[in-house]
Amino acid sequence: MVKFSILAGGYNTFIATYLFDSLAGTLDVTAKFPAGINTSWISPHPKNSSIFYATNELSPMGALQSYTTTPDGLVSGPHDTVPSGGSDPAFTVALSTGQVAIMNYDSGNGRIFPTDSSCLKFDNDSAPTITFPPPVDGVSHPHMAYEFEGEIITPDLGGDKLWRLTPDGGPAQPGEWNITGLIPQPLGSGPRHMKIFGDRIFVIHELASTLTVQPIPASPNGTSNIIDSKLITPSGLPAGAAMAAAEILIPNPTSKFPIPYIYVSNRNTGVQDPRGDAIAIFEHVNPGKPDEGLKLITEVFTGLDQIRGMEIGLERNGGDEFLIAAGVAGSAGAVVYRRIAGGGNLTEIARNLEIPTRTTFIWL
Repeated sequence: MVKFSILAGGYNTFIATYLFDSLAGTLDVTAKFPAGINTSWISPHPKNSSIFYATNELSPMGALQSYTTTPDGLVSGPHDTVPSGGSDPAFTVALSTGQVAIMNYDSGNGRIFPTDSSCLKFDNDSAPTITFPPPVDGVSHPHMAYEFEGEIITPDLGGDKLWRLTPDGGPAQPGEWNITGLIPQPLGSGPRHMKIFGDRIFVIHELASTLTVQPIPASPNGTSNIIDSKLITPSGLPAGAAMAAAEILIPNPTSKFPIPYIYVSNRNTGVQDPRGDAIAIFEHVNPGKPDEGLKLITEVFTGLDQIRGMEIGLERNGGDEFLIAAGVAGSAGAVVYRRIAGGGNLTEIARNLEIPTRTTFIWL
């Protein structure tokens, strides 16, 4: 496939569609569709590519919305809107159960909504608010919901924990979700987002700007030691730079990309680096052996300001050769990279400045 449609949300009142032509090396904005306020995170349905969900990141009460799209990115909706149950929901994800989770960053809680047979209508009465216990003299900041083998794992940036949630009906008949355990994280590290690959948890820590790897502990309250922790901040930062890690991607290996490299984004909220923020690429080396660890492969400077969202394309149409990223600040727009050297490096293919900032993407 040569041309790819990409949806993009951000802190405004529209969802944009980009058309990326990999042969011509162009990235164009083809449409802007009216949407809720601050659709800062959008998430595709896992089984129906025509459906996606969006947050409205608002205070004191955010919202969750459902939308539909055609393969070329013509967006319709919202088809339904329900309150998130709290303040500034920064993340939503559609689950394999047919439910949709949304996490409220500033109020320390979240909701998990059942949907009807169309997957577009939310059951507002069957989604109680889940409140995460705050740390002493602090506040919980749930920043993600990650589904894994019948559980939801939620990184808590304020509480330095990964909360484990399970449904009261069991994985076969999920109902209401409850906090049933936790995985402690380094104090003050601020776990933000995570991925699981094999039997390892990889966590990106916003406050410490670190990437960690550890075995998946037994549920609900098993523990495991962190095997390795690496600083992800780029070299040569200017005085006054203030780094905060944001996103982590681990695409599944393929024949073209056999090594599951780890892509992590930096955000400089202080004095800006003329090179822009960097995407750091790591490799998980020697898993299961005494010298298991994380190895920095390279840093790719993007010219972007505070990379919050980035996404790799879909394997089914060849889009996994490409990565799109954008900043939440500045005016550097969105940029598409080709994964080269088996995924161990990135080279810029196209950039579009028409929309200065974006925070989240879906490849169609």
